[in-house]
Parts: sequence; C-alpha cells; structure tokens
Amino acid sequence: MLDAGHGPETPGKQTLDGRMKEFEFNHTVTRLIKKELEGCGVVVILSHLGESDIPLRERTALANKLGVQVFISIHANAYGTTWNEVSGIETFTYTKASDQSKILAILIQESLCSLLNRKDRGIKQADFAVVRDTKMPSVLVECGFMTNKEEAELLQTEQYRLLCAKAITFAILSWKNKS
Repeated sequence: MLDAGHGPETPGKQTLDGRMKEFEFNHTVTRLIKKELEGCGVVVILSHLGESDIPLRERTALANKLGVQVFISIHANAYGTTWNEVSGIETFTYTKASDQSKILAILIQESLCSLLNRKDRGIKQADFAVVRDTKMPSVLVECGFMTNKEEAELLQTEQYRLLCAKAITFAILSWKNKS
C-alpha cells in the first residue's frame, strides 16, 4: 500500500513561497511508484485517491484489513517557518519497528540518497500513526525539505519526482525479493 502523505487540504503543508502543496509532490511520486511497480507485476493499493483528506486511522485500518504486504508513506519535509539550510533525505520507522521495517528503511534510504545525490539524514524512529498502527512492515519517507530553497525547487520538478519514484521502487523490489 502506498500512502500519499498529507491530503490536499491539510493546512500549512506547502513550500514557504506557496508555489507547491506537499500533497502535489506526494501524490505525483506515489502515482509514479504505482505505475513502476505495476509494470513489474506488483499489485499496488493506494491509501486514498486524493480528492479529500482521509484520517490516518482510516488509512492504517484499511491496510490492516486488507493484509497488505507493506505500507509506505511518501512525504516532503519541512523545518521551521523560514527558508533555511536544513536539507536531505530521511526515512522513518516506528520506535519498536520490526526487522523487516528496518531492512526496508535501509534499502529506501540508501537508494534515494544514492540516486538523488542528496544529504543522508539517516534512518530515524518516530511515533507516527502510519508506522505505529500498521501490522505490516511500514516506513515513512521524507524526500527533501520544502523549507530549503534548493530542495523546494527540486521537489517541484518532474525529473526529481521521477527519480524519487525510481529509487523507492528499486528499494521495494529489492526488499520484496529478499523477504
């Protein structure tokens, strides 16, 4: 199951100049990953279609009900309320993550940092609902900072979005072949 992070109406989730809502990035990358994976014969379910915000508990409940193999939430990061130098890629697992979640996080983090040539901020643990309340391996991926001018520009380009999708797809397929 792919989760396009925050919905289109989530307040405050946008670049500081207002040129891009985070959902635009999340939604596009999620669709690109879906297309890539389906081309490899993988069945992909989306946690929401994007017309409205869907509560996190509904997304995780759907994943658990359907018994999906993996749950991946796609995001663009932010730090503070002004442009700053914080940049890079982060991948999150739950504070009590399964071994498979940890392996998937490593594969995604390494693939993104390598292909995008962005700063590696590491794999981190957090008590995010989408990684806490899912019963399968789960990660939340932050593909760059909307509060960093350079990365905000990248996040808006088709090329960067496609590279994010290819890197995440590669990692998912690598994980699937190992598990």
